[in-house]
Amino acid sequence: MNIRILPLLGVLLVMTGCANTSRVMLGQTRPPTDPALVQIYSTPPPGSVEIAQLESSSAVGFGTQGQTDAAVARLKKEAAALGANGVILMGVASSSSGGGLSVGGGSYGSHSGGGVGIGIPTTQRRAAGVAIWVPNPPPAERLPVQTITPTR
Repeated sequence: MNIRILPLLGVLLVMTGCANTSRVMLGQTRPPTDPALVQIYSTPPPGSVEIAQLESSSAVGFGTQGQTDAAVARLKKEAAALGANGVILMGVASSSSGGGLSVGGGSYGSHSGGGVGIGIPTTQRRAAGVAIWVPNPPPAERLPVQTITPTR
């Protein structure tokens, strides 16, 4: 393997391996549901039953909207696995780190190499919510589409 590829592989491994989800059970689980059917709520709908408190995080990156979407998608996936059809979103936050990457050197035969140290500031998005079961969920809200007519 080419030695120059190793630092890149190390960065990719660190960035993809840091996403996780934790849960605290609050009620009984149900048969799993489809994550695409899990709706996000800002307040508990009438008749909803709490299943679990969830917290998820995105992979480490550079603070993109995609990280927020990934953290919320992880909440929905975990909620669906517990049989929930809704999540009350409690909040989304960022956590930053100075980050760091160190690559060492060594020698092989008559070849020797040096080391490189890089400090890259990274962020990780965290989302918290409560997985719920809603007996008769309302249809997903759809925002009205506006047609804009150009003026001359």
